[in-house]
Amino acid sequence: MGSRVRTAVRILTVGGCVCVFWAARGGPRWTHAVARATLAAGHVTTALLGPGRSGSRNGSTSDDGKSD
Repeated sequence: MGSRVRTAVRILTVGGCVCVFWAARGGPRWTHAVARATLAAGHVTTALLGPGRSGSRNGSTSDDGKSD
């Protein structure tokens, strides 16, 4: 059961990313709605992970090589 859920989440994630890409290039109206939902879900997920769990924000370096 767990692998089916993971597979479904991955399919929805990839589909959402495709819609974001397509909507940015002027796709059909429905892709804009799916893109908004995908981006909102990404923001919610990032907020739920909290500081230090979102990946690239902590410990990143600026272009000059100095830490933030």
